[in-house]
Amino acid sequence: MEQKKVWFVTGASKGLGLSIVKQLLAQGFPVAATSRSVDALSKAVGSENNFLPLGVDLTSEKSVADAVAATVKKFGRIDVVVNNAGYGLVGALEELTDEESRENFNVNVFGVLNVIRKALPYLRKQGSGHIINISSIAGLVGNFPGFGIYCATKFALDGLSEALAEEVKPLGIRTTIVGPGYFRTSFLTSDSLVTPKNVIEEYKNVRESQHTHQHSYNGNQLGDPEKGAAAIIRIAAEQQPPVHLFLGEDAYNLAYGKIEALKSELEKWKEVTVSTAIEA
Repeated sequence: MEQKKVWFVTGASKGLGLSIVKQLLAQGFPVAATSRSVDALSKAVGSENNFLPLGVDLTSEKSVADAVAATVKKFGRIDVVVNNAGYGLVGALEELTDEESRENFNVNVFGVLNVIRKALPYLRKQGSGHIINISSIAGLVGNFPGFGIYCATKFALDGLSEALAEEVKPLGIRTTIVGPGYFRTSFLTSDSLVTPKNVIEEYKNVRESQHTHQHSYNGNQLGDPEKGAAAIIRIAAEQQPPVHLFLGEDAYNLAYGKIEALKSELEKWKEVTVSTAIEA
């Protein structure tokens, strides 16, 4: 009988991460999962023989290294790494402090890098594995007022993931960037969406965007996290998984809109674009 793949999932105490963990355990997969609070994680998931809950600070290399090592010690290997942990930040670029902006990068980008760096030695030794980075449609489309820093973290995640895909492909390791649209999780609640300490009232479009996300979109998102989790688990079973996987019809439409807008601008300004070559 083929051995079940061992999964390592970050940000697993709620939302999409929790749905992934519960579905994996129900299907008999061994799962190690992380959260800032191991108690909250254990309470959310329950007691399972194939489950290893881990309290991890993703911004600490040592904390991440210890968690990865504990996973290998318990299960013997790691096969699928899901970098799901992250949080939203809304505020105009002028409003957000250096500290607020850097902390969003620390978790959403450098936390992911810590996991990748600590997991790759095991995956390289095996000659196999799959790294799944949960990004966002905001990693492709950035025209959301007030979400500039958050979008920047996801653009960064998409860029490093594309490079990672090429670096590790010859080693037998696959990479997938998941770009969800709006899913009905707690992402837009105060627990997951940080707002600026210093509000500048002139940014009315930012306040409107913030209000819309917190009070109109929240609780009315069309994406079902259970279906999203199932799609991610399905992709991990593919021999040739996609590098980019968008989830949700809204993400699909926004991605196509960005592609069409980019194509239109490329053609409109082609003369200027190609005019910069050195003459022979």
